[in-house]
Amino acid sequence: MATYSLTPRTSSVTPTTAPRPSCARRPEVFQDTLLEEPPTSGAPAADRRRYAELVDAAAATCRSCPLVVACLYRAVVEHDVAGYAGGTTARQRTEVRRRLGVRVQPEDFDTLAGVVGGSRQVDHAEVLRLRAAHPDESLETLAGRLGCSLSTVKRHLRRERRTPSAPVLSTPRTRAGQVLAVAAEVVTTSRVARAA
Repeated sequence: MATYSLTPRTSSVTPTTAPRPSCARRPEVFQDTLLEEPPTSGAPAADRRRYAELVDAAAATCRSCPLVVACLYRAVVEHDVAGYAGGTTARQRTEVRRRLGVRVQPEDFDTLAGVVGGSRQVDHAEVLRLRAAHPDESLETLAGRLGCSLSTVKRHLRRERRTPSAPVLSTPRTRAGQVLAVAAEVVTTSRVARAA
C-alpha cells in the first residue's frame, strides 16, 4: 500500500505567474456530482466503485498540486466546503475539525450570492462576513447583495471599527502543520478501512 502524503511537489513558478491549482485541470473528476454527494452504503456497487475511483484520482491530483497545503488549511479551518478539497473528502475534513476542535460555520450562499428576499433585518455578522468575502467590492454593491441601504452597510462597518467583534469561525491558533498532521492520520485511517 502506498503511503499518503500531503506534501506538495515543488513547482517552478516565475515571478509573473501564480501557481494554478491542479484540480482546475481535472474538472471531470472534481466537478463530478458523486464527489459532492458520496454514495451511501446501500448504493449500487458500481456507484461505490466509481466513487472510490474518483477519490483515488482526486487524491493523486491533490498530491501533485503546489497549493494543496493552503487548500487543505482553508477547507478545514476557514470554509465548510463540499466535495473533495485539499486531499480530503468532506467526511474526512469533518473528522479533522473534530480532532482539532475547530468549528466552522457553513457559508450562507444566498447572502454571498446576493439572493435575499423581502425586507428582513440585516444581521451585523452577515455584513461583516459578506465584506470579508468581497473586500474589493464597493459598499453600494454590498448593500445590493444584502438587500439593504448603503447607510445600513456603513453603520455596521462603523460599529465594527468602534467595537470589533470576537472571531466566530474558528480557533485562530490552529496551524497548518497541525491540520496536515491530523489530516494525514484521518486519510490514512480511511484508506486502511476502505481496503479492509
